[in-house]
Amino acid sequence: MAEILHKATRVNPLWLPPWPSIEPSSHDPAKHPEYGADAESRLLSGILGHNICLDLFGPPSPDEAAVGMTVHGEAPVAPYDVRPVDGDPLALRFTTTLLQAQLRFERQVALTPTTNVVVFSETVENLTAWDRPVAWTQHVTLGPPFLERCQTTFRVPATRSKVVEEPFDNDLGLQLTGAEFLWPFCPRKDGKQDDFRVFTSESISGGFTTHLMDPACDHAYFMAWSPASKVVFGYVWNRADFPWLGRWEENHLRADPPWNGNALTCGMEFGVSPIAESRRQMIDRGTLFGIPGYRWIPARSRVSVRYCAFIATCDAIPDSVEWDGGSRIELVP
Repeated sequence: MAEILHKATRVNPLWLPPWPSIEPSSHDPAKHPEYGADAESRLLSGILGHNICLDLFGPPSPDEAAVGMTVHGEAPVAPYDVRPVDGDPLALRFTTTLLQAQLRFERQVALTPTTNVVVFSETVENLTAWDRPVAWTQHVTLGPPFLERCQTTFRVPATRSKVVEEPFDNDLGLQLTGAEFLWPFCPRKDGKQDDFRVFTSESISGGFTTHLMDPACDHAYFMAWSPASKVVFGYVWNRADFPWLGRWEENHLRADPPWNGNALTCGMEFGVSPIAESRRQMIDRGTLFGIPGYRWIPARSRVSVRYCAFIATCDAIPDSVEWDGGSRIELVP
């Protein structure tokens, strides 16, 4: 999903990278060195806004990378068949088969003519005769002009949180590696705290934290609000489907291609896994804070989820959002 546009303001909150995009399934390392030379290059050649991570959330192992596997799995780089949905002129169906994972993935995206909501329905089908543990994350990334330092404001019903355990981007980030905390105050290496309710004021920063959605709530969400445009944007989902939200910050930190120190992004990545890591690490971790870190897809079975995105304008960021499970949301002041 490259764009969810608020027509009146012409604001698209989703991230458009500062480099040209190509169809990722056509990526050739020899022909496209501008995207880097590692397991993330194919993904970065076509990444835009909201992409799917399946059945991996994070990097492949060295052995998997050596045989061509990519960061976040096959789903974000596979070619898709795109067709209208019969009987619904405002809906599209995207389908692909992940040949190495032996999973079939379908995403249906539907607009509603009387609301400001986009409804997503997804199904993952296990084509094998074995139960499969999978990662399944919605990699939603915000970018300029909606995203501004010291301006863009966030609301998330998060509880226990943690900074990724391994040094981030050669340990250049400001967050205290491995620190556990309660949303929204993230410990830093210098003894200060970052308040995640407002995007950073730093000129250069980056990091990844994971956040457990409130177990007392049926629905989870994130909201972001721009004081300049008054646009509020977010996603709502069933907490039982996606109990984790990862926050990825890239603020002119990464200097290697294609980043070249030019990217300003904030990923709000909700899914079944707490940390972006290899499959081996995901399985070995098992749980975090007592909550599973992956989801099982039974043999020859299908698992479906539904969630939505919304966009509107308001004079201040709402305190919360309520969702009827379909095409209607209510912003709660």
